[in-house]
Amino acid sequence: MEEWLQHLFNWLPDDNIYYFSIGMIAFMESLVLIGVIVPGSTIIVFTGFLALHGKGDIVTIVTASVFGAFWGDFLSYWLGARSGPAIINSRVMRKQKKLVLRAEAFFAAHGGKSVFFGRFFGPIRGFIPFVAGGAKMKLRAFIGYAIISAILWGISYPGLGYLAGVSWQNVQRWSGRFALVIFAALIITILVTWLRRRYR
Repeated sequence: MEEWLQHLFNWLPDDNIYYFSIGMIAFMESLVLIGVIVPGSTIIVFTGFLALHGKGDIVTIVTASVFGAFWGDFLSYWLGARSGPAIINSRVMRKQKKLVLRAEAFFAAHGGKSVFFGRFFGPIRGFIPFVAGGAKMKLRAFIGYAIISAILWGISYPGLGYLAGVSWQNVQRWSGRFALVIFAALIITILVTWLRRRYR
């Protein structure tokens, strides 16, 4: 094991505290506003890399990531449904007005699918569930999309670090490729939706 990894392992918490921390990172990244400043995706990928080298159990890391991501989305949705206008008009939110507008446009264009795809698009990740709540999206539909996206995100991001974890440079390279795959899936979905509407 490389020396820097051993030093890092000695610094990181053990067992349940470690897994709880991973869940909290996934949770905070999915929260409106807070997700902008928490580099959760990078950290979660890194936990997969660490698991390959002996720090933590990859199945437990995936489980913690899934649970944290889902409950972060759910809280953002609840905040949007309960206090959306008040939060949007707050002083803190005004500084993020562009991100709110992007999230609103994304949700208006793609509806429920935006909850799924929004998780994989950095800055607006936490804003999409919030906007969905404010738009009164049906809770059952929201939960369905949020669960599926949380499972995919919670498996793929630690999985990237674990499967490509021979070196951190290799992990970064494959993370970029995965982002391209998600982007391509979004474009295909948009095209299919447009064609369906056109030929109806």
